[in-house]
Amino acid sequence: MRWIVIQSVMALSCWGVVISTVGASPSSLNAGTNKAQKQRGFTVETIAQFNRPWSMALMPDNKMLITEKPGKLYLLDSHGNKTSVSGVPSVYKQGQNGLLDVALAPDFAESEIIYLSYVAPQSGGGVLTLMRARLVNHNDGLRLEEPTQLWQHPQPSHGGQPGGIITFAPSGKTMFFSSGDRMQDKFAQDMNDARGKILHMTLDGKPLSDNPWADETGVRRYLWSVGHRNPYGLAFDAEGRLWSHEMGPKGGDEFNLIKAGDNYGWPIVSNGDQYDGTPIPDHDSRPEFTAPHVYWSPVISPSGLVFYDQDLFVDWQGSALIGGLSSQALIRVAFDEAGQPDEVQRFDMGSRIRDVGVDSKGAVWLLEDGNQARLLKLLPKEGG
Repeated sequence: MRWIVIQSVMALSCWGVVISTVGASPSSLNAGTNKAQKQRGFTVETIAQFNRPWSMALMPDNKMLITEKPGKLYLLDSHGNKTSVSGVPSVYKQGQNGLLDVALAPDFAESEIIYLSYVAPQSGGGVLTLMRARLVNHNDGLRLEEPTQLWQHPQPSHGGQPGGIITFAPSGKTMFFSSGDRMQDKFAQDMNDARGKILHMTLDGKPLSDNPWADETGVRRYLWSVGHRNPYGLAFDAEGRLWSHEMGPKGGDEFNLIKAGDNYGWPIVSNGDQYDGTPIPDHDSRPEFTAPHVYWSPVISPSGLVFYDQDLFVDWQGSALIGGLSSQALIRVAFDEAGQPDEVQRFDMGSRIRDVGVDSKGAVWLLEDGNQARLLKLLPKEGG
């Protein structure tokens, strides 16, 4: 094992990825003490219900794909009707594990290819896996064809915190994939293990020659950033910067600007403590690790991340929208003129929010967590 902090100055514009060359992050802002507001300037409509849903992918024809953690994938039409998709792989559906993220390929309109992440059953637990397949509509129903496993962690684990978020570079040529520490925090600093990392690869699941450790061997060739706990949000903003949020321990949820080669410190530093009360040194004590721009103590349990780039909610343009599980909220993070993010609104939704999406018309969609979880559509109230 080795602990590495690298500030990357590589030019990766050919991949449509912005690499920041700025040094240490500004002082982190604690938004954890903010209170949720019950007054909302939007309407909330229930569209459908699901059993332990995990992720949604909005499609160009007002349809969407939704995963359920026990191993189901559904296509939802514009009227809220659900159609089950066959051909979904078997999953290790224990605790936080199961069928996770779903994402449309950048050329989905032509290729009909989707990407799925899941924890596959294996002797000794389950392994985080990334696959792609073609979504085909036959007379006998929808199914996944031509399944291809792109990447899989080699060591099984019983732990939760799988990560598993998929996002594509603005160019559409490469993808990023988050891998949680599986409740084995020592691996987040192990450069020979993918747990607690963010990976960068081709759309075929191959390591890239411009990755920070591309000249090394094994999993190192895939690594983009290290020292993460459980990244459950991963998205690009309008300027091409990659952001992630991750769940902290007892306190210390984080909102991070992800830079190539950076080490975000887990489990050496955190703005939270261990669940048994054991203190963890704060980020301020170890400036060689990249600190979060925003953190939450008490926690919000962030899940789902999208940047709002539509006109319907005009005041939200450029904001990051984050779902809150334990906080049962929709959190809006805005950026000041200097580019510093901070939580500016927290809406009390009265239920755990698992995922957040925005459709082509600007409506915001929320996916609740748990049994009989609702899919909610948010529209602005007149004059709201």
